[in-house]
Amino acid sequence: MWHKFFITGANGFVGRMLCAELLRRGHFVQAGLRSADKFADDVEPVVVGNVDGATDWSEALRGVEVVIHLAARVHVMHEDASDPLEAFRKVNVAGTEHLARSAAMAGVKRLVYVSSIKVNGESTPTPANGEGGQDIFTESNAPSPHDSYGVSKWEAEQVLHRVAQETGLEIVIVRPPLVYGAEVKGNFAQMLKVLATRIPLPLNSVRNLRSLVYVGNLVDALIVCATHPAAAGQTYLISDGEDISTSRLLHQLGDGMGQPARLFPLSPVLLKLAGRLLGKADQVERLLGSLQVDSGKIRRELNWTPPYTLQQGLQKTAEWFRGTCS
Repeated sequence: MWHKFFITGANGFVGRMLCAELLRRGHFVQAGLRSADKFADDVEPVVVGNVDGATDWSEALRGVEVVIHLAARVHVMHEDASDPLEAFRKVNVAGTEHLARSAAMAGVKRLVYVSSIKVNGESTPTPANGEGGQDIFTESNAPSPHDSYGVSKWEAEQVLHRVAQETGLEIVIVRPPLVYGAEVKGNFAQMLKVLATRIPLPLNSVRNLRSLVYVGNLVDALIVCATHPAAAGQTYLISDGEDISTSRLLHQLGDGMGQPARLFPLSPVLLKLAGRLLGKADQVERLLGSLQVDSGKIRRELNWTPPYTLQQGLQKTAEWFRGTCS
């Protein structure tokens, strides 16, 4: 079935790969860009400027059947806004609502919204046996966002459901955990850089479990959510389907880079204490804590299977990073 897609945040990490895959599958793609940047051939770029409650979407949505909304004000480590929640709401809530209402008026059939697992919360209990916990995140959990970014994503989801009720626009919400892959940025990229230095890291005793999603798997899931009839009105959590500890993650990435990780054991209790003393408690908690996602719903309802395994995704990411260093 042929579709005309409009992708917001098209020149971002996920957006570029999503546009390329849609083209490969024979779809027509319009890319929403903040400025007149050069973009991929065969993609029709549309400059929309900043995303907020006043963005003019009229040209971008002309003839579009499906919108995949990636653009957002993302979680930042060093916040400089005087009122962070208001800054997030301006883009992630008001901007999303305005896009959805504009899409409904333009005759768009469906909008897929890329939310965040932070709507569910920041962590799940670490299983004592290292083999998976009982209290992992599912779509039925009561939302429990902890920071301004998570709150804004949850509020945007609620707004979208209201728009759907009022206009008939089909809404699909996807909450991914940490996304990784070639050209990844943020904490994952920093981890790769630290690994490349061969500095010994005190993380060999970490037995947490975290769900990740390779960018190729996220892109595939988004296309399924955009096109499958049963997805309308649903919320889905997605992951690679295999959870991994921080120590095993570092070992696999190091092996893929051709630079085996140099890890030594140190008690997580001491690591947390050091994190507090150094003012890096949040960063240490992300390395030590667990966050597990149950992606069974999308597999059952939409018959979705990740096209890449966790090992394949990590290998591709490591090979990409190794290539940037050569």
